[in-house]
Amino acid sequence: MDQEQKCEAPCGIYTYEHHCSMGVDIHEIFVKKSRLRVVLSYIGILFLLVNVSQPLLAKESLSLGSVWNVTFAVLVAKCFQYKPVKKESVVIMPAFGVQVEIHFWSGRVDRRFVPIGKILKPLINECVTPLTCYWSLALLLRDEEELLLVFQKSRPPVKMLVPVWKALCTLTNSQHLGPSI
Repeated sequence: MDQEQKCEAPCGIYTYEHHCSMGVDIHEIFVKKSRLRVVLSYIGILFLLVNVSQPLLAKESLSLGSVWNVTFAVLVAKCFQYKPVKKESVVIMPAFGVQVEIHFWSGRVDRRFVPIGKILKPLINECVTPLTCYWSLALLLRDEEELLLVFQKSRPPVKMLVPVWKALCTLTNSQHLGPSI
């Protein structure tokens, strides 16, 4: 029988959707497209083009000052660059494993499949930097030195990570959910 459950929860720039259909559990986090970041990205590219073409159109010889100008323009354009993530999703297939997907606005999709036997435990980490603090969901994998981040590009709030973490704990038969949650 084809049972489908669907729930949706918006939070700031993120929207969490959960689909459960025919034994496949899909958790998606959509990122709203920021018009300001897109405009700043185009301004940065325009700034780069103006700074690169200005010495060439003035028919000056390239000097140390113009090389510095071009280097600075590239750095500013890179800072303003928009990272076009449309959504990130986790597809849980109980018989096979977990597929992590990143969908970009350009249409490109990055996928990574992790077999169920390779997953040791899902983890929720608190990441602290000098400027910010955020939560991330990661998979501890067998025979791997590094953790696999589930939502690599976006940093959704912890209340969106918990249902995905619980579903992954159920998949890996982690009996205890841990003292922190």
